[in-house]
Amino acid sequence: MGGMPLARPRLAALLLALASAGALGFALVSQYAFGLPPCVLCLYQRVPYLAALVLGLAAFAWAPGRPYLLALAGLALLGNTGIALFHVGVEQHWWQGLSGCSGAAGATSFEEMRRLIQQAPIVRCDEVAWSFLGLSMAGWNVPATLVLGSFAGFAAWRSWPR
Repeated sequence: MGGMPLARPRLAALLLALASAGALGFALVSQYAFGLPPCVLCLYQRVPYLAALVLGLAAFAWAPGRPYLLALAGLALLGNTGIALFHVGVEQHWWQGLSGCSGAAGATSFEEMRRLIQQAPIVRCDEVAWSFLGLSMAGWNVPATLVLGSFAGFAAWRSWPR
């Protein structure tokens, strides 16, 4: 058990940071290289990954705060699971998305909405832009963040002062 990442919290922190960077990198490559602009819920799902990346790097570097930082990273990622589940529900039309999911968020008049529409492509939260094996990016984000968040939580527990 000594060589497993959960038994080595510094390694777990580094793996968490790398996995979060990989998820963000995948999202950015999808956006800029493959032309899949994100909807507002996609953008919201990037924030916890960025938090986990920063917290993972801080936990890697700062031993006294490692358990607390790993726990915070785990909570951020588990929160992201909720955002992703909500997004999947919007994509499947189980419920309505946020007001910003229509592509013309912040419009206060018809002229303002027309200006916003002309400036940027409308990316709706309830339309699946890409899927693999029947799951959208939000669908894949559910198990990914559940696993990463649990991993961070267990690593925090293993490194907690006894």
